[in-house]
Amino acid sequence: MQESFGLSTFVTQSNSVPMLDSLITSKTRLKLLIKFFVSASNRGYLRGLADEFKESTNAIRKELNQLTEAGYLLREDKEHRIYYRANIKHSLFSSLQGLIHNFLGIEAFVDKVLERAGNVELVALLGDYAQGVDSGHIEVLVKGKELNLEYLEQASIKAGTILGKKVTVYTEVVKKAQGMIVLFRKIDTIVE
Repeated sequence: MQESFGLSTFVTQSNSVPMLDSLITSKTRLKLLIKFFVSASNRGYLRGLADEFKESTNAIRKELNQLTEAGYLLREDKEHRIYYRANIKHSLFSSLQGLIHNFLGIEAFVDKVLERAGNVELVALLGDYAQGVDSGHIEVLVKGKELNLEYLEQASIKAGTILGKKVTVYTEVVKKAQGMIVLFRKIDTIVE
């Protein structure tokens, strides 16, 4: 049984919209595209990405190299590590970011949560969507201080209705969560 830490979920009928995962068949590549294009400020390094996605470093390296060679990602040497981030000057950046946002269907949800849910420190995508799988169940972690739990519950119901998906909002890290993609992190916030 799914733990939702006191917040409800709302199940709606799934829309039959062609999904990005049928176009991009590499799950690793899809996870990387989501990571870097959901927010242009996201960056990552090889081992950190491998840990975050629970994938081998070789699989991550292969996809990072291909995306970098194609110009979609930039490499930066910083803090004795090679970091990757989206190339916002690439001619297809806006198109790719739009595809990712449409695929996830949660951009407006995150914006509203940041605006109205209290002192939000972290918003992260969990579960199947963090794994690059469109299962119709969007799991979102919202951490912070003095969160408005009633608003988060209402927002998950509304998002579920609008998106035609089941939306679950957690306020604690779910132990069984496989992978996590940070959509927003307040500076100096650490996930426990």
